[in-house]
Amino acid sequence: MTAPLTPPPPPHEPSPRGDWPPPPPEGYGEVAGMKDRTELLADLRDGALVAVGVTVLGLVLGLLWLWLAPRVPLVGDQSDGSWVVYLKDSEGEQAIGVDGTFALLAAAFGAVSAVAVFLWRRRGGIPLVVGLTVGGVLASVVAWKLGAWLGPTGDVIAHAKSAGKGVTFSAPLKLGAKGALMVWSIVGLLVHLGVTALFGPRDPEVYEHPYLAPPA
Repeated sequence: MTAPLTPPPPPHEPSPRGDWPPPPPEGYGEVAGMKDRTELLADLRDGALVAVGVTVLGLVLGLLWLWLAPRVPLVGDQSDGSWVVYLKDSEGEQAIGVDGTFALLAAAFGAVSAVAVFLWRRRGGIPLVVGLTVGGVLASVVAWKLGAWLGPTGDVIAHAKSAGKGVTFSAPLKLGAKGALMVWSIVGLLVHLGVTALFGPRDPEVYEHPYLAPPA
């Protein structure tokens, strides 16, 4: 007895319509590569613009910090012919309030800037996130330096002499908790990722590709 002869199966099953998927047009790969490079350059440009724009907003943060931050009261006195400066209220929490005000303002600016970047470029992308993060750090540094520069002088002895013995004056505007410089970037990153995940455009399905379309 001999086994029935059956033809071997074809290497690829044709589609139910009886024809093979058409090959991609000539030059398809080159055009796709050029499109990817163009999109990458556009994303890098947008990321740089975001970093610059967010950094400029640090000027506004610095002015608001200078305006809203509590003042640390100091008092000058003379001892043995030399001036000394001490805290008027040794148990006061004004110094903590200075850091807290900066952190809260930076968090608000981080959230607003993240939403603004999302509304400007809904598709998102790594360059935008990097620009938002780097810009947040630079903006915080700008705000810190601007507030300290425009605030009370750092020469407390000279300030005490000009104010007079026993007269209360404000201490220089200082940022004790340097970790507050990261608040803008952290909040901005989290908010941007959140709104992108909730409201951003979805990736196209695989079957939307012209050469991977399902059979009719």
